[in-house]
Amino acid sequence: MVAGKLKTGVFFVPFLLLLVSMAYSLWDAGGFLHAVKGMNDWILGHFGRLFSLATFFFFILCVWIYFSPLAQVRIGGEGAVPLLGRRQWFSVILCTTIAIGILFWGTAEPLYHLHAPPGGIGISPVTDGAARFSMSTMFMHWTFTPYSIYTLASLAFAVAYYNYRQSFSIGAMLFPILGEKSTRWGNWIDAISLCSLVAGMAASLGAGVLTISGGMERYFGADGGPLLLGGITLSVVAAFVISSITGLTRGIKSLSRLNTYMFFLLVGIALVFGPMRSLFVIGLEGLGGYVQTFIPRSLGIGIEKSWSDSWTVFYWANWLAWTPVTAVFLGRLAVGYTVREFIHFNLLLPASFGILWMWVFSGNALYIDYYAGSQDLYGILQTKGPENVVYAVLDTFPWPRTLGIAFFLTAFLSYVAGADANTSAMGGLCVGGISPESPEAPPWIKIAWGGTIGLCAWVMVAYAGIDGIKMASNLGGVPALALMLIIAAGWIRMLLHAYRQKADQYNPNL
Repeated sequence: MVAGKLKTGVFFVPFLLLLVSMAYSLWDAGGFLHAVKGMNDWILGHFGRLFSLATFFFFILCVWIYFSPLAQVRIGGEGAVPLLGRRQWFSVILCTTIAIGILFWGTAEPLYHLHAPPGGIGISPVTDGAARFSMSTMFMHWTFTPYSIYTLASLAFAVAYYNYRQSFSIGAMLFPILGEKSTRWGNWIDAISLCSLVAGMAASLGAGVLTISGGMERYFGADGGPLLLGGITLSVVAAFVISSITGLTRGIKSLSRLNTYMFFLLVGIALVFGPMRSLFVIGLEGLGGYVQTFIPRSLGIGIEKSWSDSWTVFYWANWLAWTPVTAVFLGRLAVGYTVREFIHFNLLLPASFGILWMWVFSGNALYIDYYAGSQDLYGILQTKGPENVVYAVLDTFPWPRTLGIAFFLTAFLSYVAGADANTSAMGGLCVGGISPESPEAPPWIKIAWGGTIGLCAWVMVAYAGIDGIKMASNLGGVPALALMLIIAAGWIRMLLHAYRQKADQYNPNL
């Protein structure tokens, strides 16, 4: 069932602002990128350390919630019926949160850290120490910390929407700390969050477009450039908009199930046909380094700030940009499950899959480039771009062409699945009357947002490449960070309130 009346401020403010920005970028690409770079540098200079401290705090807060009386609370009340079964719930969560990230960066990023580790940590490039640092960094960037960001916000929306009976709005997440004032500010919060998400989605779509473009050039001889990038962008946008229009029970569920099978199939092939014994050692050493350095690196201690801003803060900003709107979608799926079960499926299981993926794909990249030295992957990275590294890795396995085509089709489906979910949530934020009984926005709103995301992504990758992707991520992360800090304050208030009562008498209404 489709909900109805348009919230004009929520829709038109971010929509027109983004269209004006893109029009300016097409009219004066150099001036636009110069302005964006200036804003990006200012953000990193003033907020880089705050990103690190805040994300570490969000992780600690998730741990606190997990072991608190709140963990026993059932989202939607004791009689609530789950919207999805556990297996389907996991596949939708996994595909919604991955989008394109691990596919694009899983083999390329470790090479950057291997050949150019940060200064001041006593590690020389292209050494065993650099390899261990590289692997531990992959675990740092793609597992527990980023998923704790999503989990904290998604839980806040789930409790607000189903237990507090608040409206379908990002502002609802602030109810525990602001009370009824959260409703007054809801539309403005939704509008700002939509701007953040479009920047984050455009950054991720840009990475996906580059990945697919690399495959098209490699296996079909396509001529790379703005025209190819534009065609791929249009195809991806059309796919996720059409899927979003079909609703949760059809498009998103089906895409997520297929995509999850593809993820595990690719991991299995890369593990079986890769250097299994070496991968075990490489991954185990990296995991040990990750655990040993988790606290200081989370706090930005003992590592070069410029390197941290370029990598770790970039990732935290990107995850944060996606968080407010993604949280609305993920929180909507949580009805019928307890808070502890939510943390299992939204934090522990996806983070564990991130460890598995990086263990296999990042480990293969490090083995090929450094330990075996059988192929100069770093040379490919520098000359052909990060989007081509994964295909060079796949060339070392049996049936490389088949695997390569399967990989970029998986990349296509992966972004479509993630963007599908977020486009559905974006549409819902722009209209009134969204409820569990009437969960979908009109199709034209989803089409409008899909087109805007595609235009932003195309401008960034066609005119700024990988640097454009990083800048878009940072810009989207700042307002989301402010929102998350208020959400965190609300969780602290709920936790303190819960400890003052017995768990079996806990009432989530403050």
